[in-house]
Formats: sequence, structure tokens, C-alpha cells
Amino acid sequence: MLSKILSDTVAPVLFKIGPFNVYSFGLMMGIGFLAANYVLVQEFTRKGLSPNFANELTIIAVIFGIAGSKLLSLIEDWGSFLADPIGMTFSPGGLTWYGGFILAALIISWDIRRKHYKFLSVADAFGPALILGYGVARIGCHLSGDGDYGMPTHLPWGVDYARGILPPSEAFRDFPNIAAKFPGGIVPDHTLLHPTPIYEFFACTIIFLFLWKIRKTIKPDGKIFMLYLILAGLERLLVEFIRLNPRLLFGLSEAQLVSIPLILIGMGGFVYLSRISGAIKK
Repeated sequence: MLSKILSDTVAPVLFKIGPFNVYSFGLMMGIGFLAANYVLVQEFTRKGLSPNFANELTIIAVIFGIAGSKLLSLIEDWGSFLADPIGMTFSPGGLTWYGGFILAALIISWDIRRKHYKFLSVADAFGPALILGYGVARIGCHLSGDGDYGMPTHLPWGVDYARGILPPSEAFRDFPNIAAKFPGGIVPDHTLLHPTPIYEFFACTIIFLFLWKIRKTIKPDGKIFMLYLILAGLERLLVEFIRLNPRLLFGLSEAQLVSIPLILIGMGGFVYLSRISGAIKK
């Protein structure tokens, strides 16, 4: 029953307005940015920072987040890009989260320093906002069935992504070890799969609620963002073990290889800030 309910929600096009299609991924990504902006404005206001600057940083995140995501996606699929550079560049699909995160973070860091704001205080405001926006956007990945789903499963909440924009028969072509388990070496489109975008949505919601609850009490500035790096990195590191992504090194995917340094940076930063805070109190 649960499997059917979840499978029925897979719809790349949610509805039409006249001749225009409203795509589920784009809509949820937009809602994700709006949710993140709302949280960011609330935190900026609480911290005595300019809400207008929060809106400015959100616009930067949208522009460079999408650009970075697209750029890394094109690099990952370089052969297809060379074969059809225009089509690949302007296709609505093919966005890699960490590419957008890194590029947007660099531009936002530069803008924060240019405006002479305290970097760690602003970063703390971003922690809860980022994880919430990311979690909401992942619902768009589920609804569109864009290939961000997981491996085959017999669990009662396995999802049929046959109606998605990237059905399993195509998505698993680059995973011969999995396809070999099915007749003809092809994974049937109606195969039930782990709904990893939904897993991520729930994980991100829990992380957001945790960060939101402790944000007023944990000191000094910067520790909330370090916790965000640790928890967001762990969430992505773990879900990748059952997610459909190529393994690049030591059996780990690209996302996992990026997540590990972010976790280590978060842990190191948290310990460093804790020591500084302790030394000041003494």
C-alpha cells in the first residue's frame, strides 16, 4: 500500500497552465530556495543583521548554485557535453548539488567579507537554511524520478520510478553488476527502488529541527555551521551507499569523496571553536 502511494506521486510534470508545463523538480527547487530564504531572513533579523542582505545572498545562492551545479554536471558527463554542448548546457536536468554548493559558497564568502560582516555569524544563519532548502528540493528529485533514487529493494516502501524522466532500464545501464541480476541484463522499469530522495528529506528535516532548536544557545559563532557541515556531510555520505551513483575511488561515489572533507572540516572547526571559547572563559 505504502509502495503504491509513493509510486503514484512520481510525476515529472505536475500540471499545465495553458501551453506551459509546471515541472515538479523546478517547482520544488524554487520552494526550497524560498524556504531557505525565509529561515535566513528570520535568523538575520534575530542577529541584528540586515534582512535585505539575506535576500541578496539568497539571490547569489540561486544564480551561482544553479550555475555551479550545472558546471559540475557537464564536467562529469564531458563526453555527452562535447557531443551536444548546446543541448547539454540548456537542458533542464543534470544538476550536481556539491558543484552549486562550492561555487555559491565561494561567491557568498567574498560578498560577506566585502560588506564587512562577521563571516561566522552569517555562516551560522546559513546552516539551518541550507539543510532545509536542500531537503525540500530533494522532494523534487523524487517527484521527477530523475535518477537520484537508490538500488532495488523489497522493503514495503520501495518506489516504482517507471514514470520518471530517467527510468531504471536506462539509469542502471552503467551498473552492470546490478543489471546482471535481471533477465537480459536489463533492470525492468517497474522495479521497486529505495526512494533515497525521501530518505534525505526526512534526514534533512531532523537536522534542521535540531539546528533550529540549539541555534540560540550554542556559542561561539561558527559552531552551528560546523555542526551543519558534519551532519549534512554524514547524511549524504550514508545515503550514497544505497543510492544510484558511480563509484570513483575506494568504492565511494563523488558525493561521498566530497562529504568526507566537509565532515572533517566541520569536526576540526567545532573542536577549534570550542577550545577558543573555553580559553576565553578561563
